[in-house]
Amino acid sequence: MRYLLLVSAMLFATPSLAADLTIEMLNKDKDGKKMVFSQEVARVDVGDTINWVPTTKGHNVEMMASPNDMKFKSKVSKEASMTFDAPGIYYYLCTPHKGMGMIGLVVVGGDVSNKDEVAKAKALGKSKKKLKALLKTI
Repeated sequence: MRYLLLVSAMLFATPSLAADLTIEMLNKDKDGKKMVFSQEVARVDVGDTINWVPTTKGHNVEMMASPNDMKFKSKVSKEASMTFDAPGIYYYLCTPHKGMGMIGLVVVGGDVSNKDEVAKAKALGKSKKKLKALLKTI
């Protein structure tokens, strides 16, 4: 009987597959905003991967705050990928264009419990105002 229940559970179980999301690093988006990521607030599940793709040279991704104090900085003008294993808010920027407001957030698993810590993270120039605005949207 146990064997039959186990086989039934395996047949009807839906596998949970991780998803991939691509975010472009842009000099200008379709609305004319300069030095932006194509998606400024991304929402993903635990286990999902984000691929950042520079559309022109001179961009990168540097993690500034995360629920697990992760250290990540990609090379300039190179694609970067990250799989998110911990729920929470991740704040990242483009190192060469951080003063111009080229920042983004990733909300993993719908968890925003580290919002106050992210709000205290280092932000310069236009990034400071933009970070506050983006945090209000989550």
